[in-house]
Amino acid sequence: MSERIHVAIVGSGPSGFYAADTLLKTDLPFQIDMFERLPTPFGLVRSGVAPDHQKLKQSIQAFEQIAQSPSFTFVGNVSVGTDVTVEQLRSAYHAVIFACGAQNDRSIGIPGEDLAGSHTATEFVGWYNGHPDYRDRTFDLQQEVVAIVGQGNVAADVCRILMRPVDELRSSDIAEHALDALANSRVKEVHVIGRRGPVQAKFTTKELRELANLSGVVATIDSEQLKISETCRAELAHQASANAKKNFDLFQGMAVTPPAGATRRIHFHFMASPKELRGSQRVEALTLARNRLAGGEFAQYAVSTGEEQELACGLVFRSIGYKGKPMPGLPFDASKGVLPNRLGRLVDGDAALQGLYVTGWLKRGPSGIIGTNRADSIETVEALLEDLRSGALRDAVGLAAVEPLIRTGQRIVSFNDWRAIDAAEVARGASRGKPREKFTRIDEMLACCP
Repeated sequence: MSERIHVAIVGSGPSGFYAADTLLKTDLPFQIDMFERLPTPFGLVRSGVAPDHQKLKQSIQAFEQIAQSPSFTFVGNVSVGTDVTVEQLRSAYHAVIFACGAQNDRSIGIPGEDLAGSHTATEFVGWYNGHPDYRDRTFDLQQEVVAIVGQGNVAADVCRILMRPVDELRSSDIAEHALDALANSRVKEVHVIGRRGPVQAKFTTKELRELANLSGVVATIDSEQLKISETCRAELAHQASANAKKNFDLFQGMAVTPPAGATRRIHFHFMASPKELRGSQRVEALTLARNRLAGGEFAQYAVSTGEEQELACGLVFRSIGYKGKPMPGLPFDASKGVLPNRLGRLVDGDAALQGLYVTGWLKRGPSGIIGTNRADSIETVEALLEDLRSGALRDAVGLAAVEPLIRTGQRIVSFNDWRAIDAAEVARGASRGKPREKFTRIDEMLACCP
């Protein structure tokens, strides 16, 4: 075997960096090359965390420390599957770990979903965070009524950015084009819709409390929707339901008569599933099917009652989860939206694929918070180390074999190049009283590289 153990990590978000950190903390001579299709690292910490939640981006400091290792190389602006193939990587490295996340939204699968005014939460989040893929999206913020389908933290982020007074966003790292659009927004009401009940809502209490306390905004719930079953009460009483119990208390506080004169409102709806988006040219209304719950504790599911409700709205965001997307040259489980694996080892049917591994959302599906990826990545690295000790990994030479294969003319961005982009963004932000003003186009980023 070669003197160094060459591992490629595809994706530079938390799961990729946690995998790199775990490898580098062993006493083995690993060389880690991290491939990222954008010139910028850090994945959803950079482009998914809401701009008014700057503390959640502090994990970047730890990732920067990992990148300082002499055994770590950032290979940015290189798309695996396009600029270099999976098979080329596999031939050049002892092991390849795929950590490129769940990049696609799940569709609702209802009539009218493709009408103008119907969007995914990912589009909106990427747009206000300055992600190059979503820079040119447009959202009709002249509509006064918005519906958000989903009751998790991403739905809360979308709702909060729509309703937070724009002056409170000016000192964040929100993209300037989004700030300008939000400053002219006419949105007055946001309806946040969940197919199950208040006990099953997936908000963290911190996120829900923020929605309840937005300046100039009233959050409301019909008190009838808080009349819960004995099964739901049993769930709330369980020691594992501390978050749900706090959320339910917050919901109860919203089920009071709102103050007179409130002009901007958030409405929470439970036990409702989208059935159809209606409109002649664009979204004009959302038809909801009313639900009841069936099943036992912590396994309750929504069943339609046959009743329907019409909700007039001009803009709809779906936030019902994510799934990975297929990568050329790899097996893919379309139903789960993940790469099929056993403990992080990629498998094709019953056969393990030598030297190929996966971690993060592309391994387990989109669940958990940023830190959840650490244990997930450790499990994958342990599988890799076991295979290495058993002699199951073939010899390799790493990046030296890959660079000549990368598409001709492709500008490879190093971590030092990223530092130059970073410094330019911070300087742009300083003049506006912001932590940074992101470049939203790849050519702008590359122009900063020395």
